[in-house]
Amino acid sequence: MPTEHKTTYCRICESLCGMVAEVEGGRLVSLRADKDHPLSAGFACQKGIAFTEVVNDPDRVTAPLRRRADGTFEEVSWDEAMADIAARLGELHRRHGSGAIGWYFGNPGVFSYSHLMAVLLFVNGLGLGTHLYTASSQDTHSRLMASQLLYGVPSTVPIPDHNRTDLLVVVGANPVVSHGSVLTAPRIKDRMRDVVKRGGRVIVIDPRKTETAAQFDWLGITPDTDALMLLSVLQVLFAEGLVDRRRVDTQADGVDWLAQQCGPFSPERTESATGIPAGTVRELARSLARTPRAAVYGRIGTCAGRSGTLTSYLIDAVNLVAGNLDVPGGSVFGSFGAPGEKWAFTALGALLRYDYRRNRSRIGGFGNLVRTEPATMMAREITTAGDRQIRALFVSAGNPVLSVPNGAELADAMEDLELSVALDFYLTETTARCDYVLPVTTMYERDDFPLLLQFFHATPFRQTTEAVAAPRGQARTEWEIVDDLIRRMAGRTAVFAALAVARASAGLFGRRLSTRPVIDTLIRISSGGDWFGLRPGGLSFRRLAEDLPHGAVLDEHLPTGTLRGAVAYPNRRMRLRHDELAQQIRELDRRPDPGGFPLRLIGVREARSENSWMHNAPLLMRGDRGPRALMHTDDARQRGIAEGDPVAVRSPHGKIELRATLTEDIVAGAVAIPHGWGHDGRGGWRVANRAGGVNVNDLTSSDPDDVETLSGMAWLSGVPIEVERSR
Repeated sequence: MPTEHKTTYCRICESLCGMVAEVEGGRLVSLRADKDHPLSAGFACQKGIAFTEVVNDPDRVTAPLRRRADGTFEEVSWDEAMADIAARLGELHRRHGSGAIGWYFGNPGVFSYSHLMAVLLFVNGLGLGTHLYTASSQDTHSRLMASQLLYGVPSTVPIPDHNRTDLLVVVGANPVVSHGSVLTAPRIKDRMRDVVKRGGRVIVIDPRKTETAAQFDWLGITPDTDALMLLSVLQVLFAEGLVDRRRVDTQADGVDWLAQQCGPFSPERTESATGIPAGTVRELARSLARTPRAAVYGRIGTCAGRSGTLTSYLIDAVNLVAGNLDVPGGSVFGSFGAPGEKWAFTALGALLRYDYRRNRSRIGGFGNLVRTEPATMMAREITTAGDRQIRALFVSAGNPVLSVPNGAELADAMEDLELSVALDFYLTETTARCDYVLPVTTMYERDDFPLLLQFFHATPFRQTTEAVAAPRGQARTEWEIVDDLIRRMAGRTAVFAALAVARASAGLFGRRLSTRPVIDTLIRISSGGDWFGLRPGGLSFRRLAEDLPHGAVLDEHLPTGTLRGAVAYPNRRMRLRHDELAQQIRELDRRPDPGGFPLRLIGVREARSENSWMHNAPLLMRGDRGPRALMHTDDARQRGIAEGDPVAVRSPHGKIELRATLTEDIVAGAVAIPHGWGHDGRGGWRVANRAGGVNVNDLTSSDPDDVETLSGMAWLSGVPIEVERSR
């Protein structure tokens, strides 16, 4: 068979590196980095290269599976599976309404425009009472909530202009391993090194000397005290007259309120809590104000603590007050560049703020953030009787039994469901508990465009791809599955009926109902688009895929002076004053520490893991792979723990056992354990099952009181623990 080399891009993480796929007879043979990609320029990580093993995995689900009474699975036809699912779902909808149905989708769903649009269409088409959950409530919800408060819309998230900055402060992020998060910046390690080469600095503030911190300047901080540190930076900026009040007052309302809130938090007061010397904090504040091009960037470590929304808010507040927001080299805003985008933000912001205030989760009373509820509450929404009790659950591209706090609770709760359906290409710890597992395509078996990531490109960029390989077995895209389900339920809701008419109309012209025309239109009318031929040489989905397969750079840098367009409040000014945040600030000093748990848990990003779903690729599992508890040598010595010893890690909520790794590259009192492990043998992925490991989220809490109040974000960082040598 002839060998084809097809240009495409990776969708494992947000850097979206260019790839070249070697294909024979429709089958993916290998992957390599695309040296002609204008941004990634021949770089690809281990996971990107190893993805061939995921596509061709012998453990991959390639036909619809139905669970038998004994827990094993049998293959069934698509028609048999979909007919049964539609009939049972329709009956549940008739008896209990849309509130009896829930959908959870994981991180990979964000990288597929058709997956995302299919889920949103299905959930909203069923009715506004349908429960929607995403991995964002374990990842980014507090960042989104901070943006909703500051800018009036959660989608406005500033990113560091690292291509031009001279001082980059990285808080609670490890971009050398993550390759950027809520930031699309291929070769980000090289870009950070460029900051140093041009005479600037990169400072990493983290409890662990991460792979990023090891290459730059490290400031160790006590876990979950980032808010205190940032309040102290603000206190210095105001107290030492380093704030350009004239400029800041034109950008935001509530500056005096912010100054009052941070006033009590001098660096001397917070030093004992954060572990960062007062003089270091003062120098950091002065550097941020006096360096013309500086930016503070935070990620999961700043989002997953007890005060994630406050911490994310304070990062933007520091950038604003230090004069580094919406300026070259500072913290800047991406844009799609579509006409009327500013007014669309205004309308969207008003709608989402109304939804947040009006619609509350049944358990815990959390506001709907970007239409979703906290996934931490999913188990209790299944087991708690009453109106809107979840009786049917769909799970796509996610493994919440391993990713939500207290996953064992969810595993048990799933047995109470009347219908559970997974859209996945593996039998995982979650999908193995479902009634049906429907096989889906991988990223190389579908066309694509990174819709949601357009706002986070540090360099404005467009790239599309066609499918480069044929679907394995009977795999279908999530859109095809949802479209089929909607067709079978056309009589249930007006939205579904309207879609049936649209489908029939498309069929008259020999076409299938598709989401691609929507994406094509967005590309055509946004920056660089061809405006349907009115702008010769402009971009469309097809032109990008066929004529510009390596993608197209739209501009060297993101524009600045765009803050007003990014704010959705009617007066186009940031809103700093929020009583809910004042309450969180007051609570910083009032949290009682549970006795007997003197250490604090933090997470670890691993270069050869992507959450839980790439542990079945042999290339990534070579050597001694599995989670370990990384702790400071002094903490270990006090407990009689030596390198490699088996240890028991306890929290107020659970206990796990694993081996210890000792280091001085972590602050005393912190223990780092990677997430995504705990493969229990119930799933069908044999390599992952052999690795096993323990689920660190067994140490975390699903109690509503332990979920971040404003955003519904899970509490995953700074959890009180104790470590003991196992007997």
